[in-house]
Amino acid sequence: MKIKITQQGKVNVTPGGVGLFFEDLNYDLDGGLFAELLENRNFEAKNVWGEWDHYIVEQDGGYAWTPYPSSEAVSLKIKDDRPLFIQNPHYMRVEAGETGGGMQNKAYDGVYLNKGEEYKLSLYLRSFDYDGGVTVGVYSGGKPVLQKKFKPKADGRWHRYAFRVKAKADAERADFRFLLHKAGTVHADAFSLMPSDAVLGVFRRDLVKLMQDMKPGFLRFPGGCVVEGNSLANRYLWKESVGQPECRRHNWNRWAVHATCPENNFRTDFSHYGQTLGVGYYEYFLLCEYLGCKPLPVVSVGIACQYMSTEFVPLGDPELETYIRDALDLIEFANGGTNTVWGKLRADLGHPEPFGLEYLGVGNEQWEDSPVSKKTGEKEPNEFYKRFELFERRIHAEYPEIKIVGTVGPTVDTPSHKSAWEWTRKRLSENPEFVYCSDEHFYVPPKWLYDNVNVYDGYPRGPKVYAGEYAAHVPGSGCALFNAPQANCWEGALAEAAFMTGMERNSDVVVMKSYAPLFGRLGYTEWSPDMIWFDGKSAYGSANYYVQMLYSLYTGDVAMRADCDRAMTFASATERDGTMYLKVVNATDETVEAEVEADFDFGQLTRIVRLEGEPGDYNTIEEPTKISPEEVAPAAPDRAVLPPRSFSVLIFRK
Repeated sequence: MKIKITQQGKVNVTPGGVGLFFEDLNYDLDGGLFAELLENRNFEAKNVWGEWDHYIVEQDGGYAWTPYPSSEAVSLKIKDDRPLFIQNPHYMRVEAGETGGGMQNKAYDGVYLNKGEEYKLSLYLRSFDYDGGVTVGVYSGGKPVLQKKFKPKADGRWHRYAFRVKAKADAERADFRFLLHKAGTVHADAFSLMPSDAVLGVFRRDLVKLMQDMKPGFLRFPGGCVVEGNSLANRYLWKESVGQPECRRHNWNRWAVHATCPENNFRTDFSHYGQTLGVGYYEYFLLCEYLGCKPLPVVSVGIACQYMSTEFVPLGDPELETYIRDALDLIEFANGGTNTVWGKLRADLGHPEPFGLEYLGVGNEQWEDSPVSKKTGEKEPNEFYKRFELFERRIHAEYPEIKIVGTVGPTVDTPSHKSAWEWTRKRLSENPEFVYCSDEHFYVPPKWLYDNVNVYDGYPRGPKVYAGEYAAHVPGSGCALFNAPQANCWEGALAEAAFMTGMERNSDVVVMKSYAPLFGRLGYTEWSPDMIWFDGKSAYGSANYYVQMLYSLYTGDVAMRADCDRAMTFASATERDGTMYLKVVNATDETVEAEVEADFDFGQLTRIVRLEGEPGDYNTIEEPTKISPEEVAPAAPDRAVLPPRSFSVLIFRK
């Protein structure tokens, strides 16, 4: 097989074009990236159930907490009078009838600790007349692994108690307990148990390391459908995510009602899935700095998730100004001087220098539609195009430098997708700064990816694409189902690698791309496949993760056309400072010898980085690197042997 590369028609590659998309689903934040080990730490959990436009939200502050040693020995009661913080008013009244009575926390599937590591333990207590001691700790096999004893003040006021404690032994699926030394009553709130080595004090280190190793160019957050909400009241409110963590109002997670149906009585196992907002917009911006990537926050345009709701703020409603103001104030929070309201808040939080926000996503997966209103029973147009134009005008009037990321809906090759592109291109012809790029989403079978490798060849030059959510969903592998790491099989990852050759070749059109979803917690996953899998102890990258990594790490600043003369083989080439990165996918079942030709001097083959496997292979907690990059020594200066079902990066240097 020959691979012919030509500089004719070469295009510039946007730096940092491979990024990450984070959405709080699959327990990716609480229970995942947020390093907090306890569940429902502030007694604000909601039990949510229902279906389209009919969601029932029940307060269930006692969720994840149970009496210890028994309900006969201990009485637990959620209260909200004279709270610690009015934003999160619920707390626990613990009445022990005997020595050693108290409560224990579910902590997802139990607490995981590492011997010798230090953990930050804190809680708030109020005692009116209890003058005994308390013990807070983690127990494995009935024995204390981490423990702190102290005597709270009995003055009728809330007090915070904070400690640093080392684990005496490793622990898995251990119990967190709060115990009274004698019979009595106390009030408790805002527990926390976190590793002292958490990145920036809040992020789980192994998950951040996997993100960091990809060297992402940007991070899109916090969603996704979470931005929109299943109702407008349930949408993500960034202003409630900044400030003192204990004062950030708990919100139920839109994914708590994913896949409800009559068969499960419209209630899933994840009906308590919530957002404590221990990680908010300030922490997201800090994480971007830590990763060395650009932030891409997304704001609501006043339309709830169109898959789950008909609710929206009408275009002429004065309430829409709140949404526009939120977008403008977010830019001020990120970039404003310390003499501005929101810039001062950023400085007060500890970051006087601006974050340098360049991108802002306006809307998520919205499309022009006329749903039947649950109030009137009539069809009402959501006028998405007009409202987006309003947002664009207002944002660019105050911040003309901001690059707005638009949306062309949740699907491709559909009437709504085509309509959105027609509208976008028309607006761009009138105003070249209308949007920087438009967000396309596609979750598709591998065959679609192979068949559409060249799809961006036919896109008009000028309007730019952000492939913001995409993944191969392999039929029969468990895709889009609960807890299915096998959905990240090599068959799908290889198809993604092939499709990305077309993205890379058309770098003048596809300027940003991010696989989705990013994370999935084993046993708590509502959507598969996911790029990174984890449990309470460890984490690993999928085969798809390593495909994304190779595209991120081995990309030049100029893209050239690379053509293969054999079916089901695909290639793309980029170059920087005398180094050429040639990515080649051999999707056949045969070994192929590839000879490289070009209309320029591309030097000699010096390195090969390769991924390969059987179609059904996938990484696991037990075999986290079953499919992972391997270095291969070149056998010739201008050719390479490509194994069946392989993805190779051939690196040439002059």
